[in-house]
Amino acid sequence: MNKYAVIGNPIHHSLSPTIHAQFSKQIGISMSYEKILAPLDGFTTTANKFVSSGALGFNITVPFKVEAYDLVDNFTLNAKTAGAVNTIKVENGILYGENTDGIGLVNDLCNNLQQTIKGKDILIIGAGGTTQGILLPLLKCQPERILVANRTKTKSLKLARNYSEYGKVCGFGLDQIKAKPVDIIINATSASLDGKMPEIPPGVAAGSLCYDLMYGRQTPFMKWARENSALEVTDGLGMLVEQAASAFAFWHGITPETKEVIKSLRETID
Repeated sequence: MNKYAVIGNPIHHSLSPTIHAQFSKQIGISMSYEKILAPLDGFTTTANKFVSSGALGFNITVPFKVEAYDLVDNFTLNAKTAGAVNTIKVENGILYGENTDGIGLVNDLCNNLQQTIKGKDILIIGAGGTTQGILLPLLKCQPERILVANRTKTKSLKLARNYSEYGKVCGFGLDQIKAKPVDIIINATSASLDGKMPEIPPGVAAGSLCYDLMYGRQTPFMKWARENSALEVTDGLGMLVEQAASAFAFWHGITPETKEVIKSLRETID
């Protein structure tokens, strides 16, 4: 049977095996997909062992996406600009790296939430690895501009410089966000995991779509958005399924349908 997996630490919470089981059944592909817990200092050893066992591909989740970048032989443009890999394909002993996070976000926004990105003002909170993974696919959709706000201003300024050839990106500190409405706000920080809320002025959410990349519960960011007149508020479950669909397509050359998978997972976790 064709062997696939997701490698991370922690990994027990991962929905990836459930998602890929539904995809493989839908398409009619026989594959196994397991969760693999790698020691924090043992990702490369764990990944190489899995490849040596005959694996055809695997996903990588936190905290190993940057480390996975150093493991692969060839990159897609998404992976290269992000400096991080969340999907690896193995062909004839060569490892090909992709980053499907941004593709997943764009597909969820455009296909599931019926949002238009072109010409929109987008505010991203956070300038870490997650933001690096989503910037290029968002910029390909030609927004008016992307504003990246981060507690450490130098990180957001660096991102703005690195992506300037792909579109208009502005970087600044969290304390410099103006209380002026934007079209889309994306929370790409890990604050929701700790039950915390980034420091954002309330006026910026009025009439906007507020999107938290975390999923499975109402986060402090989502609560704040609803209390501050956001037009639409959503979590990142759709992005999770859509990025998995792009990974599936990277491996198998066919993109599965996602709407029923998102619906079934939503019923499970809500």
